[in-house]
Amino acid sequence: MTRALLLERFRWTGGHADLWPVFRDGEAFAEVVKALAEPFRDAGVTAVCGIESRGFLLGGAVALELGVGFAAVRKAAGLFPGEKLTRETDPDYRGFRHVLRMQRSALSPGDRVLLVDDWIETGSQALAVRDLVTEAGAELAGCAVLVDQLAPAVRSRLGRLHGLLSADELPEC
Repeated sequence: MTRALLLERFRWTGGHADLWPVFRDGEAFAEVVKALAEPFRDAGVTAVCGIESRGFLLGGAVALELGVGFAAVRKAAGLFPGEKLTRETDPDYRGFRHVLRMQRSALSPGDRVLLVDDWIETGSQALAVRDLVTEAGAELAGCAVLVDQLAPAVRSRLGRLHGLLSADELPEC
């Protein structure tokens, strides 16, 4: 049911994937959040990370669904007080590198962290978050995304990955 819901609301706009209609529909948003959280309910997750910006929305909602806190991962430019851990990503699907930052105090040793985002393609940002989580003394329990387009070679480096849709299921651009 969640797959059909996502496909119904997915569209291409100017050659770019547009998943924003999912956020505008309260029932669809709630269903997607539950579907992202479900495989990790018994995984001992103590915190959810999300990457700016759609990862903030999805990750915060999944954290509430799981009854745990949220740890924000920001890109380079935004205000973010306190001591930070930083990682530069490998190139993304457009060839861009990003500097990702997380507050050092956001996670503690022993935390089990779920990374939530809208789309995973190259895995460059997810791998950088895994490194941030590890540097904080925590462990990445897995990743949950709306659209999974990750190559098998990278998948093994991330561990458990739950995608609601594969990119192959999306309509042509």
